[in-house]
This record gives sequence, C-alpha cells and structure tokens, in this order.
Amino acid sequence: MTSAKYDVLGIGNAIFDVLVQTDDAFLTAHGMTKGGMALIDEARASSIYSDMGKGSGKATEMSGGSAANTIVGIASLGARAAYVGKVKSDKIGELYTHDIRAAGVAFDTKAAGSGPATGCSYILVTPDGERTMNTYLGAAQELTPDDIDADAVAASSMVYLEGYLWDPKSAKEAFVKASKIAHDSGRQVALTLSDAFCVGRYRNEFLELMRNGTVDLIFANESELTSLYETDYDAALAQLRNDIKLGVVTRSEKGCVVASKDGVVAVPAFPIDKLVDTTGAGDLFAAGFLFGLARSASHEDCGRLGALAAAEVIQHIGARPQVSLKELAKQNGLPV
Repeated sequence: MTSAKYDVLGIGNAIFDVLVQTDDAFLTAHGMTKGGMALIDEARASSIYSDMGKGSGKATEMSGGSAANTIVGIASLGARAAYVGKVKSDKIGELYTHDIRAAGVAFDTKAAGSGPATGCSYILVTPDGERTMNTYLGAAQELTPDDIDADAVAASSMVYLEGYLWDPKSAKEAFVKASKIAHDSGRQVALTLSDAFCVGRYRNEFLELMRNGTVDLIFANESELTSLYETDYDAALAQLRNDIKLGVVTRSEKGCVVASKDGVVAVPAFPIDKLVDTTGAGDLFAAGFLFGLARSASHEDCGRLGALAAAEVIQHIGARPQVSLKELAKQNGLPV
C-alpha cells in the first residue's frame, strides 16, 4: 500500500448553511418538527429564508454539509483533508468553494454549469440550543460517479461517507464506487448514519452496506442506532458489534461508546460552560475520532478527541470550529 496524500477524504452533500436564533413559535408557525431535518423544495426554501430575515436574530452564513463540517474539523486538527461535493457555478457555489478551501481543505469537484442552484440549509436554533434544519439539496443531488477522482480516493487513508447522500441513484453509485476504490487500495471506509429519518428510509440498505463490507466503520447517535435495529439501546449495540468492524455511538452528555467484537469502550463527554447550538456536534465528534484513527491513537483517545471537538462547536453558533482544534487538543493533553 502506497503512502497517503490525504488522511481523510469526505464525500457528502455540499450545502451552504444559513443559521439564525429563533423561538419555538417560529417553528410552530412554519410547521417544523423541532430537532429534525426536513428536505424542502426551492419555493419553501425562499419562503423560510424571507421569514428568517424578519426575526431579530442575525444570520450566520457559511459553507456546510455534514461531511464537509467533519472534514473542516479534521483540517483544524492538523490533518490532510479533502472533500468531494457538488455545487453550481453560482454566487453561493463560489462562496462555498472559497470558504472550504480557506479552511485548508482540498476541494476540486467541478461545479455544475446548469441545473439546480447550490444547496442551502436553513437552520433555526432555539434558546435551548436545539437545531431544526430545513434543507434544499439543489446541486448537491447532482453528484455522480464521474465526480469521484479515483486517484484522490486511492491516496486517502480513510474515506468518510455521509448518510444524507444515500438518496439519489447517481450519488449512491458514486458512494459505492468510492468504497470499492478505497478497499482495492487497502484503505478504510467510514459512514455516518446522519439522521434517524434517514435511517428510517434506508434501514435495510445501510445494514447491507455494513454486513457486506462496503463500510468498515459506522458513526451513529442513540436515536439512529435504535432506529437502525428497531429495538432498545442495549440490544441494538449488541447487534452493531456483530455487523461492523467498528461502531461509534454518541450519547450527548453521556459521552460515547466505541464498539467492536473485542468489547465496548465508554468515553465521557467533555465539560462545557454553556450549550448554545447543537448544530454540527456529531460532525465534529466524527472529525476528532477520525483524526485520532489517522494518528493511530487508542479508541479511548479517539473518543476523547471527538468529545473535545464536539464540546467546542456546541458552545457557539455554527457547525465549524472557531478556534484551532489542534491547539485545543494540545491544551487538553490529547495526541496531535
């Protein structure tokens, strides 16, 4: 196996995030399910954006998308990171491209010249820190196998796949193509289940990806895990250990567990001063954990790195770190 050019290459929906602080009444007025993620069309996206602008909260705008947030976190920790995601050659697409490259991530996916606009996610954050997402996928859905650079995938120690992307047929094909290239090159493939609603739609397909070896590592939170197996937490965790080489389950303030056939390692959450916004918590946890794997850290230290990165991001608005995660890890005695 040749040495890697990148530590982690992420593949996901390239989505531009617009975040605003609001209240429960706004969610109710717009028929939103608090804490959930709804896919919306361009017309509803425009309506929500217009009403968001009428509130008192100032909008925060930045490049986003679950896997992209993870990859930016990995770069902040000091690893070599790359990203594959589809934007359109429009103003938002240009902002997205500039933003993710400025974070130190290699991003070379060719922008679409026609078709849907660059995807956007309108994220409402209530005073309790809960985030409610309304996502217009737009150009992100147009990712195809042709967008997968075989050389870049083969040159990445790990490939990280976003469960949200498991929807359009062409994106699924891109997903499977990347996994095959990675495994043929002796690399590892990780998948985040992304959202319980996503699991509900593709439960059997996700289980097949795990059981047939398409993916080696699964990230899930408790609700995604129990949705996957349609049973309680303990029974689901036991099944997870049988279905995947390595499974990582985040449990909010309870920390996380790292599960393999060898056993289960529990890692506590990092203490925080104040919960502000849970957007990106799972994404940044995955960043810390994957970074640890890339540095051959123990599963416990991987979990601690993930917990640290998640703790940083939930104490401010937005799904990207606002300080150097590498320096933060050093301050807390974690391996970087």
